Formats: sequence, C-alpha cells, structure tokens
Amino acid sequence: MRRFSFHPCGNYRENYKQELSIFETDYGRLCVIFFLIILFFVAPFVVSPYMLYILNTIGIAAIAAIGLNILIGFTGQISLGHGAFFGVGAYAAAILATRLGLGFYLAIPAAGIITALVGMIFGIPSGRLKGLYLTIATLAGQFIIEYVLIHWDSLTKGTMGITIPAPNVFHWEIAGDKSFFFLIFLSLVLMTWFAVNIMRSKYGRAFIAIRDNDRAAEGMGIPIFKYKLLSFGISSFYAGFAGALWAYYMVSITTEPFNLGLSVEYIAMVIIGGMGNIPGAIFGATFITLLNELLRYVTGLLMNVGFVTSSGLNMAPLREFVFGLAIVLFILLEPRGIAELWRIFRSSFRLWPFSY
Repeated sequence: MRRFSFHPCGNYRENYKQELSIFETDYGRLCVIFFLIILFFVAPFVVSPYMLYILNTIGIAAIAAIGLNILIGFTGQISLGHGAFFGVGAYAAAILATRLGLGFYLAIPAAGIITALVGMIFGIPSGRLKGLYLTIATLAGQFIIEYVLIHWDSLTKGTMGITIPAPNVFHWEIAGDKSFFFLIFLSLVLMTWFAVNIMRSKYGRAFIAIRDNDRAAEGMGIPIFKYKLLSFGISSFYAGFAGALWAYYMVSITTEPFNLGLSVEYIAMVIIGGMGNIPGAIFGATFITLLNELLRYVTGLLMNVGFVTSSGLNMAPLREFVFGLAIVLFILLEPRGIAELWRIFRSSFRLWPFSY
C-alpha cells in the first residue's frame, strides 16, 4: 500500500505563542542575524565617509519615520507636524546638554519624553477631530512650534543656534561618522524592536481597530481618545529621539531644517515605504534620503549647464516636484509601497520556479 506524505502549503499557527512570534520561520531569523552582522561588522569599515554620512542620515530618518507610521499607518491619524516634533527633540537635547550638563545617554531619551508630552498636547484635538480637520490642527501645531523655536531667544537662542558638546561613553568621545554609525543603528534596531512589540500588544491591536473603524472600536469598549493620545505620544517620542540623535550628530543646530517641508518628507517616507508596515518606514526613509542626494547631485549638474543658466530656469522647485510625483506614482501604481514590492519579491523567490 502506497503512503502519501502531505506538506503544509502555508504557515499555520496552532497556538498564541506562534501567533505572537515576530518571525514566522527560522529562515527569517537567520536572515535578520546575517543582515545585522553585515551592518555592524562589515559596512562601517568598507564604505566611504560620504556613504557613512548617507547611512547615518537614513538611520535617523528611519527612527522618525517609524514613529509617524505608528500614528498614520497603524492608528489612521494624519499629522503634518512631525518635522516640528523632530525639532523639539533636537532643541530639547541641546538645551539639556548645554544648560543642565546631562550626558547624551540621559539627554536623548529625556528629549524623546519631552517631545512626547508636546505631541500629546497637540494630539488633544484628535478626540473630536478626524481627517482633514485633524490634519489642519497638526499643521497649526507645526507653525506654532516653528514660531516658538525661532522667537524664544532666551531658551533656543533663536537664529544663532546651539552648539552641542560631543557625547562621551566612559571617557571615549563619540565623534566622526563611524562612531555615530554604531550609535545611530544600535538605536534604530532597539526602536524597531520596540515598535514591533508595541504592535503585537493590546495597544497595537487597539490602534489598528481605531484605524479600521473608530466607532466599532469604541463599541467594543476601546477608549479611543486615550489610545489616539497615546499614539500621538509614541509617535512624537520617536520624532524627538531621532531629533536628539540628529542634534548630536550635527553638533550645531538652527531652526531652519524643522519646517513644513521636513514634515512632508516624513509623510512621503510613510506613503512610499508602506503604511502600516514597520519595515516599510525604513524602506521609505532609505528611498527619500537617496532621492534627496540624487536630486542634489542632478541640480548641481544642471546649474552648470549653459542652457539652464542662460534661460534663467529656477531649479529650486525640482525637489518638491519629484517628491510629489513619486508620492502620486506610488499611490496609483502600488498603494502599499515598497514593503509590498519586497513581499512580492520574497514570495516569488520562495516559489521559484513556479508562478503560483
């Protein structure tokens, strides 16, 4: 009598432990471990200083983008003030370091907590507002924070800016792109792990329920105002943490970078990377940062072209045009972003050579 052996055609979960696991298979765990080994033990020693700078910029932007993805992608609350919260974190860390003399290991998380409190204040309207009205409320928060950072001279030194002392660990000064690389990406790994675990908890499930249908969530007993406010706080904490890292990395900070354009960049990272997907925020931060560098290079080349110079064409709006075009194309062609393209690629690779 012939025996037939059946193989599972999917990942079937039989208990809650399997349901809550971060990685579905051991292969996924091995891939992540291999990637982290390459990231920490190979990349910083083989790439050029310029590439290290770009990687560090990607790491900081990814932390902030993960926070905004928790707010927009998982909770469904649109915010146009994320760039301002990033600035609050940068200035909070600078003030704590220069005036109170806190070490960076205290100043950075403290800056995140201060930013979380500020974000929750501006998140209060989410209890009554949604959609376009909430977007306008957060836009007002962006302008208010910008005004405060510029005009509160006694605290922020206005347009003069603040110079931050280099961070030290056991009398070892963290300076240069390579030293900051380990600090930034260690922070990114920890913050990503923290975000993934939030989404696996009751708080993450409440966020998703509010995003899908807030009335149904309220009917199930979820206090939606409390969780919306918590989502604003977590998102702002990530922005403040990233802003504090950026402040230490830049050494000297001024108010110019924390404008509405930065908030739009973070929204572009979330949309292009994939809303409601933690790795998608990292993909989006990588895409937008590389796009920024490419546009800076192309703009520099075009400004040296005789035709462009003689015709008087203004190349300044090129960046905004390309950003808008990229967002529109992703919304039309792949609304789930780069994370979905990566999922399709992995599935195709797993099923190769079969097409189904």
